Amino acid sequence: MRTALVRRTVLTASALSLGLLVTACGSGDSDAKKDAKPSAAASGAASSAAPGAKGKSDAEVAALVVTQADLADQVVSAESAAKVVAMPAEAENAACKPLVQIMASQKPGAATGLGRTGSKDKPKELPANATAEQRVEATLKAIGGSQTLVTVTSYDSKGAEEALAAVKTAATACAAGFTITSDGDKVKFGAVAPGAAVTGGDEAVSYAAPMDLEDGDKSATHFVAVRKGNTLATFYTWGLKAEQPKTVVDAQVKKLG
Repeated sequence: MRTALVRRTVLTASALSLGLLVTACGSGDSDAKKDAKPSAAASGAASSAAPGAKGKSDAEVAALVVTQADLADQVVSAESAAKVVAMPAEAENAACKPLVQIMASQKPGAATGLGRTGSKDKPKELPANATAEQRVEATLKAIGGSQTLVTVTSYDSKGAEEALAAVKTAATACAAGFTITSDGDKVKFGAVAPGAAVTGGDEAVSYAAPMDLEDGDKSATHFVAVRKGNTLATFYTWGLKAEQPKTVVDAQVKKLG
């Protein structure tokens, strides 16, 4: 029974676009939606970027992106992010484009520099004498665990504020859900709702949306955007029981200064 489930899980994951590693066992985003609260930074006390601020280059931004040294509970890999970026994705509704840009690590707005990486929950090590049952269980947890695409962009003047505002507008316009197309495949996302509150930065937003799987089940996805001055960090997290990546967000925001 479990072997069949693993096989079905792998087949489902391979059929989805954007390298979304998910399973067909259910969704884990309901609690985040119930507990959703506006972030302190997003509530109106945001600080603007310095007038005439100059954006950083790709190389300068890359130095600001979290690394393995910053995230002990994650496996960090820039290569995993590159695989996602290599898969083109478009929103069927142009109003939802800013959300898809977060999902595909694209440059939102007129960014002067971009850096990106990927992370996933670090699996627990199995003992050398682990049983077949334990190994199957570990495989299911690994597949259903959270994975996050982190993108950091820099802008001239108020570009970061404008990019974040565009994300807010997209979340409102696409509140009923949206569909993306990648490599000819269509993936549907359900209602976009406020996610768990995010603190840090000058302003931040958080959203959660269920993603439809091939067999009718759903998987959790999360979108987070945090601005610090004229720098914007975005996070797209997916997985069977994915939750907002608090440790990843906190570590990245801290690194922005």
